[in-house]
Amino acid sequence: SYELAARMQDSARDALDLSQETDDTKRMYGCLDDGPSREYGTRCLIARRLVERGVRFVQLLLAWQPWDNHENLQKNLPGVCRRTDRPAAALVRDLKQRGMLDDVLVHWGGEIGRLPVTEGDPMTGGRDHNGQGFSTWLAGGGIQGGITYGNTDEVGHRAVENIVKPSDYQATVLHLFGFNFQDLYYLHNGQEQRLVVPDDAKVLNAIMA
Repeated sequence: SYELAARMQDSARDALDLSQETDDTKRMYGCLDDGPSREYGTRCLIARRLVERGVRFVQLLLAWQPWDNHENLQKNLPGVCRRTDRPAAALVRDLKQRGMLDDVLVHWGGEIGRLPVTEGDPMTGGRDHNGQGFSTWLAGGGIQGGITYGNTDEVGHRAVENIVKPSDYQATVLHLFGFNFQDLYYLHNGQEQRLVVPDDAKVLNAIMA
């Protein structure tokens, strides 16, 4: 265990060393100066470096739940977008230009969506949670580019067209990873447990490349 930990630390030192990157690359990610995108841009660039070194799963988060905009939406939402939009686009662009996007699946999402109406005062209020209609996006890894799948009602409250359940989404991601979700299970206390209930999910072939 000690030897494994030492090797991991040596590998991490190299992966986290952004001095190996060009200024143009750092600028693309928005992590060259002290602008709003520096924190997340640095994380996205490290994510690319980890994937290059064979790390299979990388998860990026922002501290303090900045998307949970229950108040001051007009200020907070544009602020968090300025922190994340540029780095997220740079990650996809960088993976593509390095020939990695065909094999790497990028998933952008959150725990839940937001209601299309203001919570409280229109000028200072925010938006409450909404589990009936919300968006995520996928890039690379076998996903067809440049398409939108599904739609909400006219006010953005509830999914009404090509509805994707969480189980459909999970089944599709597992399929892209090379797993048959109908056969996949694990044992817990001697009992078969499944990530996705087979009768409650389908693979979304319409979004495949």
